[in-house]
Amino acid sequence: MTLASICERLNAGVPLSFEDGVALFREPDLLKLGELANQARERRHGDRTTFNRNLHVNPTNLCIAGCKLCSFSRRSPEQPGAYTLSLAQVWDKLKSRLQAGRLTEVHLVGGLSESLPFDYYLELVAGCRQLQPTLHIKAFSAVEIFHFHRVFQLEVREVLQRLRAAGLGSLPGGGAEIFAPRVRQRICPNKCNAEEWLDVHRTAHQMGLRSNCTMLYGTIETIEERVEHLLRLRALQDETGGFQAFVPLAFHPENNSLAHIPAPSAVEDLRVCAAARLLLHNIPHIKAYWVSLGLKTAQTALWFGADDLDGTVQEEKIYHLAGSDAPQALTPAEIVRLIRAAGRTPVERDTLYHVVAQGEALLADAHEMPVGGLR
Repeated sequence: MTLASICERLNAGVPLSFEDGVALFREPDLLKLGELANQARERRHGDRTTFNRNLHVNPTNLCIAGCKLCSFSRRSPEQPGAYTLSLAQVWDKLKSRLQAGRLTEVHLVGGLSESLPFDYYLELVAGCRQLQPTLHIKAFSAVEIFHFHRVFQLEVREVLQRLRAAGLGSLPGGGAEIFAPRVRQRICPNKCNAEEWLDVHRTAHQMGLRSNCTMLYGTIETIEERVEHLLRLRALQDETGGFQAFVPLAFHPENNSLAHIPAPSAVEDLRVCAAARLLLHNIPHIKAYWVSLGLKTAQTALWFGADDLDGTVQEEKIYHLAGSDAPQALTPAEIVRLIRAAGRTPVERDTLYHVVAQGEALLADAHEMPVGGLR
């Protein structure tokens, strides 16, 4: 299998096979792989790179899952660093960001708590919506939705219906990790399995909700298991069309039980991004999540298939506790500068990828929300 033969299939509009995917991950010439991914990216998006103004809030880090890959969670309230935010504390965080500047999305994900009632999550979403009715609420990974289903004895569809009635707008893509049972059994045995994760997203898509999808790479998975994971995402997208973006998530080893495994290199980060762009022909966007990749690799990824830089983020905890040295937040002006320095054209979007601002209008408005600081 060669890049030339893969290129022929891409030009003919033929979806790449499992064997093609394995070949992409084993291709020694990273720059040629990147060129192929960039061609696919530019056919879809030209030189545009999108971002949004979002706020990440993690309501609790109490979690019964005990995943070996996680540096964020705590098993009991007595553990150092354990916390659960009150509803008022979450709303105060949101109020302060709304007062600091325009915000279009709040991103809510947390641990799998045994003590919080379902009303906590419903009121959390409803309160955020009440503070700003136009705010898009992207909340609760498929792992959390399945946890609500299991703990509160509600069908997945009813969980989603009740959350949507409270104001839920879409689902994030976290918790997928790697679908291979061998890997899940070793790194996250107490999370929902691959079929359950996929079924949550299938149900959400059938209800008209959009979502993202992810893959955690760099632990103990094989190349073949990565490709299988990506193709299962592609198959669900063929079925439902509900995924908006794929987010490659690099494993970070600090402060967790897999600390003996080195973090993926920048070369591996770029390879995953490029291979994903070529395999996931039916998922519109590939995110270069700068919190995971670091700013410089995220910029480079914009030439290896990625067309989105996520957003302002503000107060991310999960990756920083695992050793990320990226800033806690970026201002819109800083994101615009990063994108332009990479040779791309910045475009501000909302969660559903509608254009909010571009060109002169974007530049004139990009200096709001004075948080963060490049490093």
